[in-house]
Amino acid sequence: MTEWDDTAPQRSIKLTSAASIEPEPVVWAWEPEPNGGRIPAGALTLAAGREGTGKSSFGIWLAARLSCGELPGMFYGTPKNVFYAAVEDSWSRTLVPRLIAAGADLERVFRVDAFDTAHGETMISLPMDVSLIEKAIAEYDVAALIVDPLMSTLGSSTDAHRTQDVRQALEPLVRMAERTKALTLGIAHFNKGNSTDASQLISGSGAFKDLARAVMAFARDRETEEQVMTQTKNSLGRLDLPSLSYCIEGFDVDTPKGTANVGRLVFTGVSERSVEDTLAAPVDRDELGERDEAVAWLVDYLTDQGGEASAGDVIKAAEKDGFSKRTLQRARSKAGVQSQKSGFGKGWSWVLNVTENGEGDRKVPKVPGPTVLAPSAPSVAPTGNRSLSVVADSSLCTECKTPLDPVHTAVGETTHPTCDPGLREAS
Repeated sequence: MTEWDDTAPQRSIKLTSAASIEPEPVVWAWEPEPNGGRIPAGALTLAAGREGTGKSSFGIWLAARLSCGELPGMFYGTPKNVFYAAVEDSWSRTLVPRLIAAGADLERVFRVDAFDTAHGETMISLPMDVSLIEKAIAEYDVAALIVDPLMSTLGSSTDAHRTQDVRQALEPLVRMAERTKALTLGIAHFNKGNSTDASQLISGSGAFKDLARAVMAFARDRETEEQVMTQTKNSLGRLDLPSLSYCIEGFDVDTPKGTANVGRLVFTGVSERSVEDTLAAPVDRDELGERDEAVAWLVDYLTDQGGEASAGDVIKAAEKDGFSKRTLQRARSKAGVQSQKSGFGKGWSWVLNVTENGEGDRKVPKVPGPTVLAPSAPSVAPTGNRSLSVVADSSLCTECKTPLDPVHTAVGETTHPTCDPGLREAS
């Protein structure tokens, strides 16, 4: 005879007739043009790429646009609060300067940590903190939760490479996003695989990409040096959306303790090549050896850091991606990277080759390719309850009268590509 523990929770099956569920249209948090939604509200989206490709800068760009009401989609015209959970970057030295450079309303972007009575302040842990996050989202009327990187927030008992573990950790987050309608963006890394399918390169279990309703991949084209973002998954919308080109500009931000030089993401238009094209491009191993791969990695990494990073941080990040310290040091001179003393009592920094900018002895990194730095751009600092915006506000399409995305306004376009009467006539 089987003995049952009456105190144990008992499971049951719940049945709901489909007729009792009211159908709803997809609501897009980021819809750059009519019928061109990229990031759905109320669902998990991943921004994935290798180190130094700008995926974290995209998270900052997104938070800034939402905080100012400038993101075309359901929140356009209404500045919204954003929760930002960052595990690896310093808020005072990296994230806040980047937010200022991106033109964010700092009063609307909130750092998210957990507080444990036994251990004090600590990073959020999934799924343990999902209910606390959901309550805070409702209390602060939050439009987005951005987690960078997503994998690092999984609980210590979760194996990120086991599908069942990842599903148990992330499914509560997915359900929370659906209930709150909050845009939920997770930053993810690529592994060192050779696949040309960007979604398959996401580190960890395949459950990450399976649970996400949208995936955007970031890469640098080795042939053209162009940086590209491609929508590689869009379960709720169109998958034939064009790839977008972007660059990471260097930007000076005034702080009470001096000038901080950081990178900011700027979309530059539509790209003819996709991330898949860059992954499929043949590599001449005789010409592009390990040192040359390290050169490309080093330039990407320092570009994403605004042109400068401590030598220790660079070496640790390189070793994490499979490059030895010796290889990285050999690549440093070929990449035009200089080693400079950070200051009295501080360590050494690696800086991309620098040039005089015509304003005294201040120097700024000079990055090859389309990643153009802007030494003459004005610095910004918080003013009143928000910071000065350095990104042009979205305007309206002259044809359909709906908001133009900064992607279009950055290159002087006045209509969405699908609304352009000239293109319609040509077709």
